[in-house]
Amino acid sequence: MPLFTSYDGTQLAYHVRGEGEPLVCLPGGAMRASAYLGDLGGLAAGRRLVLLDLRGTGGSAVPADERTYRVDHQVADVEALRLHLGLERMDLLAHSAGGNLVQLYAARHPERLRRVVLVTPTAWAVDLSSTPQQKLAAARLRAGAEPYDTAIASYERILAGGDSDADWDRAAPVFYGRWDERARANHAAGEQQQNEKAALAFAAPGAFDPPATRRALRQLTAEVLVLAGELDGNPPPALAAQLAEVFPRGTADVQPGAAHFPFLDDPEWFAARVERFLSDGT
Repeated sequence: MPLFTSYDGTQLAYHVRGEGEPLVCLPGGAMRASAYLGDLGGLAAGRRLVLLDLRGTGGSAVPADERTYRVDHQVADVEALRLHLGLERMDLLAHSAGGNLVQLYAARHPERLRRVVLVTPTAWAVDLSSTPQQKLAAARLRAGAEPYDTAIASYERILAGGDSDADWDRAAPVFYGRWDERARANHAAGEQQQNEKAALAFAAPGAFDPPATRRALRQLTAEVLVLAGELDGNPPPALAAQLAEVFPRGTADVQPGAAHFPFLDDPEWFAARVERFLSDGT
């Protein structure tokens, strides 16, 4: 497990899978260790995936100042990784909440990016958030059968303000396109892989300045793919399309039958789509 030192002396870890052109990958969670990304549906077959464990997760050290869990501070960690890898420009992929970190990095270091892939990203950094109604509408697309009816009822309670572990467990099937063994294992690993204290600090007050970020992103020349899941409510495909419009060279696509973890829902479709974009920008 390679290590490098970030701007404040914190030792951060990353994991390398596959061979080929490097693709730096940032996990979601927020603040979940990168292990759950696996080989991103087989994307490692043609790429050298560099999966960063964000500070305080996985093999990375807990920082001396835990205020640096706030996402805007972590932009410097991504830049430190780029310098450590010796990359003049890089391809960058992020999943879910990690999309906010990429949006902030792109705003601060636009010249360091070649192509960007945002996989079912949240976009608090540019003030685009899914509403409870949008999240429920996506979940209800699968109403009428178990385990989804039970999952939807639990998700309704969560979005109404309930936050029990039991409801989160029962709601889990709505976050996956297929509630199979792979999805169940991914969900079960989440509690051990996430740093809850860091997650609470990730989007703390002061983390975002959406108008400034939007202005800065207008200068981005990198091509950006925003990939939504057909069955995902966070973001739903329409909101993902809005995020793509923030970038001068942004495009949105929707993975059929996928929810929030498209690299698990249909690995072959996911890997082929992302590889095509990284190869020729389409």
